[in-house]
Amino acid sequence: MPHAATPVAIEVTRGGTVESTHRVMAAIVDVSGRIVAQAGNVELAIFPRSAIKMFQAMQLIETGAADAFSLTSEELALACASHGGEEMHVDRVRAWLARLGLDASRLGCGAHRPLNGSAAWRLVRAGIEPDRAHNNCSGKHAGMLTVARHMGEPLDSYLDVDHPVQQRVLSTLNRFTGDAVLDGPGTDGCGVPTWRIPLRSVALAAARFAVEDGDAARSLRDAMIRHPELVAGTDRCCTAVMRAAPHVIAKTGAEGVYLAAVPERGIGIVLKAEDGAKRAAETALLDILARLDLVDDTARDALSPFIHPVLRNTIGHEVGEIRVRDGWLGLH
Repeated sequence: MPHAATPVAIEVTRGGTVESTHRVMAAIVDVSGRIVAQAGNVELAIFPRSAIKMFQAMQLIETGAADAFSLTSEELALACASHGGEEMHVDRVRAWLARLGLDASRLGCGAHRPLNGSAAWRLVRAGIEPDRAHNNCSGKHAGMLTVARHMGEPLDSYLDVDHPVQQRVLSTLNRFTGDAVLDGPGTDGCGVPTWRIPLRSVALAAARFAVEDGDAARSLRDAMIRHPELVAGTDRCCTAVMRAAPHVIAKTGAEGVYLAAVPERGIGIVLKAEDGAKRAAETALLDILARLDLVDDTARDALSPFIHPVLRNTIGHEVGEIRVRDGWLGLH
């Protein structure tokens, strides 16, 4: 039986005319693996990228490394973060590394300007070059180094696919996806191995993460919900969703990927914009949350910049909008 084509989900208008469109595939799955809603081919394998950082961070708790180095809930949130490189992120990562006897130079991720525009401009004005602590993945890397330090494993090679740190990640992903991880990883932007997994299986992992009763899942869920500003940052969609609707755990990934876990419903949501567009992924995620009645009127007001983004020209005048096309998501 042929798979459904990826539907056009998002329209971008200018002057009342559709100028661009984005196709989005999505899977909403419960803990039994039943599909609640879908769009496109949910068996297609994707690289979930940073949307699965909570699974990469689980070994912090499971190996005892978090306890051994007295990690705080804030640091656990940073281990799951794609942060904006604001001072609240960078300062905490540096303090964490210092407890390990390390500095930012030991992080395997490269340096880039902060994702947060204000933080980036502050560095420029001060004449400061960003270092590896500014990388949006620095918290995840600090977590991996923490585990390697605790387990007495090599620090310099922790990004190698056969390193015990990465093999634990692979084992965790297989446990939550039902052994659905495909062979032959790629390399993520920050240098870690990134595995291909069918979209439906990533959603199953999100659903299982939502309800898993083990210490690791509970600790990471709690950390992300308590510190949404550390998971992403100022004016970021992940942070806004978890502030306005704290019963939803939201996490973005590169190339138009989004994951959400909903503990009270026992469901996982995963989507990917076919062209990798962040604007499409964010708008589609908010549409799904609204369709599933996961945002109330107060949350809708708080999330309006992501639910109904307005396009403005350089002088600030409204010139278009980003909107959802009706019927793109099939509820079962």
